[in-house]
Amino acid sequence: MPDVRAAIIPVTPFQQNCTLLWCEKTKKAAVVDPGGDLDRIRQAIAQSGVSVEKILLTHGHIDHAGGAADLRDELGVPVEGPHEADRFLLDHLEETGRGYGIPARPVTPDRWLNEGDTVTLGDLTLDVLHCPGHSPGSVVLVSKAERFALVGDVLFQGSVGRTDLPGGDGKALIRSIKDKLLPLGDDIAFICGHGPMSTLGQERQTNPFLQGEELL
Repeated sequence: MPDVRAAIIPVTPFQQNCTLLWCEKTKKAAVVDPGGDLDRIRQAIAQSGVSVEKILLTHGHIDHAGGAADLRDELGVPVEGPHEADRFLLDHLEETGRGYGIPARPVTPDRWLNEGDTVTLGDLTLDVLHCPGHSPGSVVLVSKAERFALVGDVLFQGSVGRTDLPGGDGKALIRSIKDKLLPLGDDIAFICGHGPMSTLGQERQTNPFLQGEELL
């Protein structure tokens, strides 16, 4: 089985968890959600000794996608994800970035991701789940073999993604978590877009946003 490794790189004033993810067997890597602060990302790549072969985006918000265009140009690798429903966010990254003081350029992914797609990284395979709610095009990437997921801003330790931004939908977000994430199993560990890692089991039991009979 291909061991998966990850290095979390906090970027932007939002302290977004940009993640350098790689297959330990092949050293093939992806940069997940390069929101900005590319110097930090470059340093992590160099320290890890991996070969980046793609950029992955879980959704189109500025703190996750703001640096994707520049990093793609620099590394010469494709951008995959999110779902095309987030195109409107990616098309307006420059304007959004100006409002937050984050330099950004619009980016069009080389490959949009849909429910049921897979993403490969060396010998690692990640299943794509379309999980709207935080944004219309949010995706979650799951390695069922390694019992690991990248959930973006869909779910956090003790919280869930905000839904008051354009395209947000609170009911859709809870449905995404209930119908697509929780059934994966309590032992799935995940890296989220902000804050510490957790497991689906811990969140099922303790997350105040996931309590109630309809979620049991």
